[in-house]
Amino acid sequence: MKILAFAASHRADSLNRKLVALAAEAARKEGADVDLADFNEFHVPHYNGDHERGAGLPEGALELKRRLERANAVLLASPEYNYSIPGALKNAIDWVSRARPMPWRGKSIYLMSASPSPMGGIRGLWQTRIPLEGCGALVFPDMFALPNADQAFDDTGQLRDRKLAERLEQEVRGFVRLADAIAPVCDRPRTAAEKQRRETIVSALEKESQLQPTPAAAKKT
Repeated sequence: MKILAFAASHRADSLNRKLVALAAEAARKEGADVDLADFNEFHVPHYNGDHERGAGLPEGALELKRRLERANAVLLASPEYNYSIPGALKNAIDWVSRARPMPWRGKSIYLMSASPSPMGGIRGLWQTRIPLEGCGALVFPDMFALPNADQAFDDTGQLRDRKLAERLEQEVRGFVRLADAIAPVCDRPRTAAEKQRRETIVSALEKESQLQPTPAAAKKT
């Protein structure tokens, strides 16, 4: 089981970076091979259809696409900005969604948030689910919101509240086991027959949902 993990924050001392590092540690205990990435590796300009038609996907989007393609699942910690998803994360999701086949489709995703507020960023996580699920990701039902996060970590980066730490480990354990169980269905096919069946399903899903028009079709909008 290969997992891509990152926090959707550019700050070096981000609370969400600390949280996703703990989740990655818990996933490794379950035997997962975790790629803990820095969100700055996926830096992209604001989405612009003219830019895409002229130059294709920027390097940051291509890097995120490559890392997603190598993973079965994603651990994603996201800040809450004004009750919603951070613009930088939404922009990255949008850029990567332009690739074909859709890189987000079939990826199991576990969402987390750390916030100084008493709500822990949960309102932003509900908004974050929407574009990911719209792009075909399988977002885990449980989400972890860490309230009062500016006081939640000790000097070693561990959670001070043992019950919260146990809950995080328990949820990550459940996520890894579920993602591992469904990975054979969502991963790249191994035989010619499996490849043909996957191509047929992907084509039908794209035709049915029309999630994102092709660059050529986008010229008309």
